[in-house]
Amino acid sequence: MGPGVRRDDSGVGVHAYAHTPAALDLAGALPLLDPRRDWNAHLTGADITMGPLDGIKVVDMTTVLMGPYATQMLGDYGADIIKIETLDGDVTRQIGPTRHPGMGPVFLNTNRSKRSICLDLKNPKGRDAVLRLIALADVLVYNVRPQAMARLQLGYDVVSKINPRLVYAGVFGFGQDGPYAAKPAYDDLIQGATALPALMAQTSDGVPRYVPNALVDRIVGLTAVGAICASLVHRDRTGRGQRVDIPMFETMAGFVMGDHMGGLTYEPPLDKGGYARHLSRDRRPYKTSDGYICVIVYNDKQWNNFFAATGREDLRSHPKFATFAGRAVNIDAVYAELARIFETRTTAEWTELLDKADVPVMPMHDLESILQDPHLVATNFFPVVEHPTEGPIRNMKVSATWSDTAAEPTRLAPRLNQHGAEILREAGFSADEVATLIREGVTTTAPDTPQD
Repeated sequence: MGPGVRRDDSGVGVHAYAHTPAALDLAGALPLLDPRRDWNAHLTGADITMGPLDGIKVVDMTTVLMGPYATQMLGDYGADIIKIETLDGDVTRQIGPTRHPGMGPVFLNTNRSKRSICLDLKNPKGRDAVLRLIALADVLVYNVRPQAMARLQLGYDVVSKINPRLVYAGVFGFGQDGPYAAKPAYDDLIQGATALPALMAQTSDGVPRYVPNALVDRIVGLTAVGAICASLVHRDRTGRGQRVDIPMFETMAGFVMGDHMGGLTYEPPLDKGGYARHLSRDRRPYKTSDGYICVIVYNDKQWNNFFAATGREDLRSHPKFATFAGRAVNIDAVYAELARIFETRTTAEWTELLDKADVPVMPMHDLESILQDPHLVATNFFPVVEHPTEGPIRNMKVSATWSDTAAEPTRLAPRLNQHGAEILREAGFSADEVATLIREGVTTTAPDTPQD
């Protein structure tokens, strides 16, 4: 843990970012910063955090999870993210338990490092305001269907004339050259269409199930970050922006089939596809005498270490265990034998034994125990930070690190329209123009601070 950070009684790191005034000293160890300071404002001079995307301005017209996850990452990397919301706000503001309306955990965990402005884009003045923001931006990100952007008269053919250097990035359901081009898409639908529930059924009780995570949204969001950064490199080389489409269906088809194409790679096919090790019903955490443990014995060196550590020298020359090829062909039998072996000791005993033998082993966490993982505690991955309206919340660190350009959240998730007036002023709106937009219902006034 870094300076000014300590663990609370539960072992969880308590932390106040350098840019946040800790109105509450959560553990008696944090300096109380000036409460008069606008902690959500960008700092200047020596205090500023210069991320690798510092100086990049992004107009974020995304909602729910996939797009906001991508733009949060761009913001964590230093970009200035202007989140355009409807007058009612992003729907994820309402998901999960909240301390105050509109500040639910899904929103808090996918919309940090952003500024919020709400605009009625169906009102011509709202659309004009967005165009003025786009004119000053490096990137526009949206996640509605392209047909919806065209109806708003915000298609690439329109905005590229206003800002030829703009990277115009769309994250949506399907590539625009196929029959699904205009179909709506959600995480569950794309999981099903890319065979994930069928694979889940094959590895369990035969019942198709979705992965219990918004896997598609996050993978496509990550793909979008890479595509946007690559487009910025191209823009800086050529001086020209471009449209980049990141479709969910095609992205996930490649993601899933990269593992499971198998013999279908060849024409004619050599088999029906599928990676045998991944599809074994016995590929799961192993039951120990008092719980569960996650172990993978993969290469020959690890297997030899495992035989020696467990005293199972009888398996060393067994044809099902002796070679990589033999294990691959007999993977179900291999996993079944491992399952029998791991039931003979406790989780703690196995962890100590396998760590000493250099056999890959990890605990099987649940949603609460992962917060206490000793590695994540030591690296302060889940810092408790002081949100200006929501009080103490548990945040998550940026996982990537750079030697020269530190990346960390620039601000915590904003209230709806918290930065509306300042964003409009930066785009050249006068005080009278802002007042007119408020009076005509194109935007609203700044939100009041919630009172407990």
